[in-house]
Amino acid sequence: ELVRQGEALKRTEQMVDKMDQDLKTSQRHINSIKSVFGGLVNYFKAKPPESKPEQNGTPEYHGNSRLKEAMMSSKEQESKYQESHPSLRRLDNSDSDFSNIDSISSVQRDAYPKNQHLRAYHQKIDSNLDEMSSGLSRLKNLALGLQTEIEEQDDMLDRLTKKVEILDVNIKSTDKKIRQL
Repeated sequence: ELVRQGEALKRTEQMVDKMDQDLKTSQRHINSIKSVFGGLVNYFKAKPPESKPEQNGTPEYHGNSRLKEAMMSSKEQESKYQESHPSLRRLDNSDSDFSNIDSISSVQRDAYPKNQHLRAYHQKIDSNLDEMSSGLSRLKNLALGLQTEIEEQDDMLDRLTKKVEILDVNIKSTDKKIRQL
């Protein structure tokens, strides 16, 4: 949603830039209509080049790469989580969640208690903590990406506000000139 809003802000900024170009053209025409001298000045003065709005100091908008990377990573981790979560995966025929005890290395076996059931619970707790850690890491990356995107959009809003204020003043000035004709 935030990326979509950023794209909408960019389109708005491009429209404001286009309006500014159109207003400058209108002011040239008003000068031509206003007096013969204004027409002569416009005739000898170079016509302003038609420039694309992207060339007016506003960089092309692409969603924040940090946010996109965090979203991609989050989706990958989410799919892995869904595959491993007991409620979200297909049921196996094995009754116990502790069937992978034999695959533990001898170094890890020494870290857990000797009692097999207690060892299984400790391993289950460790795996749950690992899942929580990866989930928190994913949330942190998403939050940092969102923060960066919001800061970029805040800068874009400030730029847009200044452009709109200048455009508003120029429109009022042009309107006043037209009324005087």
